Amino acid sequence: MSRQDARARSGSDRTSLYDEITARILAELEAGRLPWVQPWGTAAAKAPLAMPRNAATARCYSGVNVLILWGAVIQHGFPCQSWLTFRQALSLGGHVRRGEHGITVVYADRFVPDDEKRRARETGEDAQAIPFLKRFTVFNLAQCEGLPENLAVAAPPPEPGLIEPRVEALIKASGIDFRIGGDRAFYVPAHDYVMVPPPQAFFEPINWHRTALHECSHASGAPHRLNRDLSGSFGSRKYAFEELVAEISAAFCCAALGIVPTVRHADYVGSWAEVLREDNRAIVRAASQASKAADFLLGFLPEDERLAPVSVDAGEREVA
Repeated sequence: MSRQDARARSGSDRTSLYDEITARILAELEAGRLPWVQPWGTAAAKAPLAMPRNAATARCYSGVNVLILWGAVIQHGFPCQSWLTFRQALSLGGHVRRGEHGITVVYADRFVPDDEKRRARETGEDAQAIPFLKRFTVFNLAQCEGLPENLAVAAPPPEPGLIEPRVEALIKASGIDFRIGGDRAFYVPAHDYVMVPPPQAFFEPINWHRTALHECSHASGAPHRLNRDLSGSFGSRKYAFEELVAEISAAFCCAALGIVPTVRHADYVGSWAEVLREDNRAIVRAASQASKAADFLLGFLPEDERLAPVSVDAGEREVA
């Protein structure tokens, strides 16, 4: 296959997969559900509050794969957030039950074809890598049999009174200029500070934590931190995209910290859906950047409380 043919095929495969992922997320939004908000709620009450993990390695999935796997827990009512590939189930002495259908997750990477390497050697130019996107199938532990009983260990509930001190300590350790007061929550990029109303101003004080982490997720994008594009004005596509990143990041942080807020941001759903319809890669990019923002914030937790690194098992890598 020529370099041009390989690139054309790779581009077609990537477009098809981006379309598939975006259609799945749009269907959730149009049904009135946010796939990153409280995915462990009523429809999946049996599942523990947790980030999806690979059960063979205990490493967490990231980016859009988190949204895909949370959605699968809701849709199928799975009792846990642990997943395995078909081969991993066999390697652990078990197997996937006959008739079970897996969930498709994705990863992106680049490779340099042999003919491109030869061309680079002959011309002295840099070799050009070709991007590619792949699908992998994973199964929930509930779809498997014969596995060690200790694999599906539910995350213990947070100790009473522990959640707020941990979030407070995380914010202080981050170095973000975090101010409490007023009647609006926002981040000011020009002056690099966050403002959030006091917890008692919320109908349910637990929701303060999600709002605080949402605004801190915005702050993570500052040039001296993760350097995201924060230039969008209110009502613009850039603004809606950054709100999507912060909202998903806050959901990831809450899941990692064991916080179950009930707040919704329904006023943004319309603008998010519009962004997704116009760009089939938007949800993948937003979820990837949200993972980076959440990892940045959660990196300020004490080492013994941090999640394991992102999973790259069986060729799986974060989608960029």
